[in-house]
Order: sequence, then structure tokens, then C-alpha cells
Amino acid sequence: MSTRDTRAAGNENEGGDGDEDRIGFGEFFRSYTKTWVHAVATAGLTAFGTLTFVHRWFAVLAIASYVVPPVALYARQASGDEPADPTTELEGEAEPIEGRGSSDTRDPQTPDQDGVPAATTRSERPNERQPETAVPPETTVDAETEPDRSDPEPVSERRDRADVDPKPSPRDGGENESTPDHDPDQPRSDRSHGWHPVETQTDETFLDATVVDGAGAYAVGTNGLVLETGTGDAPSVVLADGPGANANDLHGVDATGDGAAVWVAGDNGAVGRIDVETGRHTDYSAPNDLTDNLSGIAVDGTAGGETILLINGSGEVLRGRYDEERPGETEETAQRAAKTNPLTWGDPIKPGSGSSCSGVDLVDPSTGYCCDTSDGVFETTDGGQSFDRIGLESADGTLVALAALERGDCLVAADDGVVHRYDEPTWTPERVADGSLTDLDRHGERTAACDSGAIYERATPTADWERIELETEGALLGVSIGATGGIAVGEEGTVVER
Repeated sequence: MSTRDTRAAGNENEGGDGDEDRIGFGEFFRSYTKTWVHAVATAGLTAFGTLTFVHRWFAVLAIASYVVPPVALYARQASGDEPADPTTELEGEAEPIEGRGSSDTRDPQTPDQDGVPAATTRSERPNERQPETAVPPETTVDAETEPDRSDPEPVSERRDRADVDPKPSPRDGGENESTPDHDPDQPRSDRSHGWHPVETQTDETFLDATVVDGAGAYAVGTNGLVLETGTGDAPSVVLADGPGANANDLHGVDATGDGAAVWVAGDNGAVGRIDVETGRHTDYSAPNDLTDNLSGIAVDGTAGGETILLINGSGEVLRGRYDEERPGETEETAQRAAKTNPLTWGDPIKPGSGSSCSGVDLVDPSTGYCCDTSDGVFETTDGGQSFDRIGLESADGTLVALAALERGDCLVAADDGVVHRYDEPTWTPERVADGSLTDLDRHGERTAACDSGAIYERATPTADWERIELETEGALLGVSIGATGGIAVGEEGTVVER
């Protein structure tokens, strides 16, 4: 069933009976199925068959597109206008195989006993261009076909391998070993500087956190959740539903200077004090009978002699004192005082115009700062009994957080990514992020801020800010750093520690 058979018969038997050179339709159709014409006819059958839902007469076109081509081709070869083998149209003129001895004059397309044409390599036809459509993509080569021994690798395998763009392996010393697959200017997870996620087993949103040096860290959030972490053990729940067991959201947390007590504050006047050593908590909610939503808290002094500042959405600051031992007390008065509440509250005051307070911090029991959403920054030197405005003028963003180290040294973060530095009496803006900052904290010379997906750190007040991108479940909302580590918290139970 080769082109050579038909032509040889015509040359050797001139005037002979042409029917001897013809092949049966079954053998013809088997060869026809290996041509591109069959592939096109099959595609037409599928396409027109799909359109029968539009009109049933498309079924006629589908059948015709598949039946007519082989019938027409067979009729043409039967009349002597076309060669008997339909693959000849695609292969072109065949040359005798060389290199197998003068006695082997078999045409390269002569079928073997199974009807599969013998394989022909490029080395056997050096002057013939190999057509790209000689074998349809879905056609497979018979595993028994023997390639030319002079070419150890079949042409089809070389073509398949050439279609793949090999990439050198680093183990092989390839070029990609020294070529980075990321932008070196962009942060990556292995540049996390020790920050790592912590599994908290909760989907609650954490709104604030504080580091307690030597005792880990505390995080507070929605539904009154208080979590202790960073102790080397798995995080543990200190309070599941707030200090008053009423599941009010907690927005602020801070610790005493010696780390012996932690205070929390939140909605509906929720206030509580936790003894770090014992884990026991005391509910001090509704201070001075106020049930406003508290947006933050600051604490300083040693345990038993604590100053507390609470801020709310009405622009008010409420000062409290927790004194377990009052100066000048006798043993008798101390025993009497132990039976009374050691916590006293002053009257709330408004440092500004009444805009919501958004940040508060104490640098010692007497000196502290707070800010509001109307660019107001205020200073107290009497433990929160009075405040003086010290800025800020014409900030483009809304102030969201505040952190101070000592009197006259204060930083305020805004939701436009700018941190404003106060060097009494001057304010200096410094861009830290392109988006909104959500929190800010300081310890010693170190400073840390966060936005929804990254932490920004600098080692000294004059160092550059370094962005540390983290892969977290939710957006970061709060950050705190201490002498021995740090913590950042956010949505969907997100906690990352350093």
C-alpha cells in the first residue's frame, strides 16, 4: 500500500490491467484515518453534530462532512487520478532506502505485516524536507517499528524533547542557581527577622496587645477574649468573655512598669485587672458609673501603685489610681483599706474639642500623651488631671496611634502612612508606609508600626524603616514590642510573635 507500488506497477507493466494495483476500501480507509483529512472530517462531524439542537438538518451536514471525503478520495484513486495510498499526498515523493544493501529496494512507506508503514528517519532521506503534518498529533507510532540503527534516537522523540524548554537545575550548576526568582528589594517570608505566626485556635479579631517582659504577651479582642502567649507554651485563654463575663469587645491592654499586673478596657465601660503571677482577674467595669465604649488604656507605675488613663469615643480621658498601700498608713488603717476598693477614679475631662480619642500612652506615672481624630495631641504632667495641647497642625491623615518614651519625645501615626515625630516644640512628618498605619509602639531605641499586612521596624531613631511583610490570615491591627520580643495581632485570630 505504498506510492512506490503503484508507480512501479505502472512502469513495469505498461498496458497492464490497472485493477491489479488497486487496493480494497477497508485497507484504504485504514490508511486514510492517519491523514489530516480524516482529522478535519472528524472535527466537522463533531461541530455539525453539536448544532443539531439548533436544527435537526445539521445532522445531515455532520454525516456528509465525515463520509464524503474518504469516498471521494477512494473514487479518485480507483479512477487512476490519485495514488492508492492516501498518505502519499502528505508525504511527497519517496526515495528508496539507502544503507540496507542493494537487494532491499522496499519503499519507505511499504506496510509491514500489520499494515503499519516502516519508520523512515531523516538520516535515510537527507535531501527530503520532513513535513510537519505527516503524522497527525493524535497518531501514535507502533512500538514494534524499528528505527534506523545509525540514529540511536527516533526523530519523534527528538522532536518531542526539542519542544520542551529545559531549565537547568541548581544541583547541576545551572544558571538559575545564581538567578534570584524574586525582586531583592521586595520583602519575603524568609526575611521575617524572627517574626512568626502563632496558632491561636480562634477566629476572634484581636484589637490590641502588650508585651510583658519576662512573662510573654497579652492580646485582647472581640467578645471579651484575653489571650496569654509568648511564654514558650501554647497560647492560653485568660478570659473568654471579658472581665465582667458579658462578652464586651476589648480595645485596649497595657501592663504595669514591673510587669506584675495587666489592665484591659473595652465597650460598655469594661475594665479589668489581671494578676500576672496568679492569673486571677478583678472586674472594675463601669468606672465612676460610666459605661461608654473605651477605645484605649495606658498604665504605668509598679503593681500596687498604678496610674491608669482611659480614653473613649467622646474625646474624654478618665484618670484612675490603684493604691494597695497608701503612704503614711498604719497597720490598722492598712487592714481597713484592704477591705475597701484600692481603685479610685477622677472625673472625666476633655483635652480637646470632643473628637474621639484614638491613642494614649504614659511614660511615667505623671507624664503622658493622648491624641484624637482632629489632629489634636495633648500632654499631661500631673498623671492625667489636666492636659495641654502640643499639636498637631494640618496633618493630612487621621491620627490612629501614639507612642512616647519620655517627656518631649513622642510619635504619632496616621492613617495615610505618615508618622509624626515630636521633638519639643517641633513636629516632623516622616512617611513610613504607602497605605494606612494601624498601630505604633516603642521600646528603648526601637520602634515598630504595622499596617494591614506588614510590620515596619527601625533599630534606632535615626535608622531607616524596614518593611517586614508577613503571611497572615487577617489584617494586622495592633503591635507591641519589649526588651525580649514583640507581638502583632489582627483579624481572624491572627497573632505573630518575635
